[in-house]
Amino acid sequence: MLMPKRVKRRKQFRGTMTGKALRGNKINYGEFGLVAAEPCWIKSNQIEAARVAMTRYIKRGGKVWIKIFPDKPVTAKPAETRMGSGKGALEYWVAVVKPGRVMFEIAGVPEETAREALRLAMHKLPCKCKIVAKADLEGGDNSEN
Repeated sequence: MLMPKRVKRRKQFRGTMTGKALRGNKINYGEFGLVAAEPCWIKSNQIEAARVAMTRYIKRGGKVWIKIFPDKPVTAKPAETRMGSGKGALEYWVAVVKPGRVMFEIAGVPEETAREALRLAMHKLPCKCKIVAKADLEGGDNSEN
């Protein structure tokens, strides 16, 4: 499972997920990508499940890039515990994903294979996603030129 080696602070506030992704919204490495359509927290085990689904389908051919990392700790208090007595213990790690964020990229396989692999990965994630090609994202704006 993905998690940071060490962190500056053990517990974090929940934060907000308003707005669109300003960074990580372009396909940099692969030919096809999986883009989030709504804001959500993605757990480390969900990222791993999506990765396994993709690599199994492409039979370890091609290359898969994971562009999100779970660096936010989420705490939970035990069931049937009274209010108070501090914040709960660390339960799992999440990656904060905003709409427009490219979460996974894939290259080195035919288009149909890539789309099917990303579709299988999409079912493992808790948010609505869409599959995009590099040409689709770059066709919209020429701000980098």
